[in-house]
Amino acid sequence: MLKVQRMATKKKYKLLKNDTKKSWDGKTLFRIEALIDFSMFLKGDKGGYVESENNLSQEGDAWVFGDARVFGNARVFGNAQVSGDAQVFGNARVFDDARVFDDARVSGDAQVFDDAQVFGDARVFGNAWVFDDARVYGDARVFDNAQVSGDARVFGDAWVFGDARVSGDARVSIRADITTSIDFEIPRIALDSKAKLDKLMKVLNELKA
Repeated sequence: MLKVQRMATKKKYKLLKNDTKKSWDGKTLFRIEALIDFSMFLKGDKGGYVESENNLSQEGDAWVFGDARVFGNARVFGNAQVSGDAQVFGNARVFDDARVFDDARVSGDAQVFDDAQVFGDARVFGNAWVFDDARVYGDARVFDNAQVSGDARVFGDAWVFGDARVSGDARVSIRADITTSIDFEIPRIALDSKAKLDKLMKVLNELKA
């Protein structure tokens, strides 16, 4: 019988067992080191920290660097990057060309994908999705089943949660507590004052009528 040998996929990084840190919940995380050249990274480059190889794909150009940490059942793959002091944990997924950096946190069952970016002190958690070219940053919070997509920007002290949908060219920048389902494109209304928030809610009520 003809035996077919499958070529083993060459690993792009290894775990450094002598360079570790602890996650906030006590897990041991290992610094990674590139074994090959890929994307803008070179063989020998040190990366960030992961709990195991399950957290970062050995395929594609995905990478974790700086002091970033990925642990739990979280996974980074595709061409995604997690950097700075960012943390991705729980069952979170960061993939495609997404970026998570600075002091951002992505956790729970949250997903960040396409060309989306989460940065600053932003938090994305629960079952929230951030995708397309969306940006979530500053002290913003996106959680529960909320989705931010299109070219939307959620920043400042904004909270988007519940079943909310923020899309199109929307800008949300104050503690607006957006909880309603907004599954259409909102005009460019920058929510940086109560008057503008009232204007947006008036638009939403008219569209629902």
